[in-house]
Amino acid sequence: MAGRTFDGIEKLLINKRDEFLIKAALNGDGKAFSALIKLYKKRVVALGMSFFKNADDTDDFVQEVFVKVYTNLSKFSFKSSFGTWITKIAYNSAVNSVTRRKEYLPLANEELIQAKDLSPEEEEMKRVTLKTIRECVASLPENYGLCVEMYFFHGLKHDEISEITGFPVNTIKSYIFRAKKLLAENLRGVVYEQ
Repeated sequence: MAGRTFDGIEKLLINKRDEFLIKAALNGDGKAFSALIKLYKKRVVALGMSFFKNADDTDDFVQEVFVKVYTNLSKFSFKSSFGTWITKIAYNSAVNSVTRRKEYLPLANEELIQAKDLSPEEEEMKRVTLKTIRECVASLPENYGLCVEMYFFHGLKHDEISEITGFPVNTIKSYIFRAKKLLAENLRGVVYEQ
């Protein structure tokens, strides 16, 4: 119960901080907008790395997203969290770009999953594990994989995924549940083959 109270307080503080920075940015304070970028850039980069195969395309994507955020900042209505709003802009931008390019690399790239002081054997094990998981997620039906990625790899809640994708919350829960069953079966098959 105490954890839930702390989470609620933390969310309230984040929303208040963002509200202050947004209002300052709308009043012409460039430093306030820079602070918003700094706070949410990792989230946008992680999402971009899920959709693009290289850092250059991801950098272009991140710039495009923050230009859209800046030009649409006055439209932010404070009905959702600012992080969810930015993620929705990033998601829509990525989907539009992928639709144009027909490229998609599921899962946040392994460079984003930091591990310190790994031995060469552990590094190889991490690389092989990520490759296997990436292949299993890629084999899921598209909407299943998308929801799994957003939920597990980007840490978004069901209602945030719903707001970003337009899928109903119960559909998202169903996709994730079914995806977990499929992943368990696929990963079990991979383990037994080796």
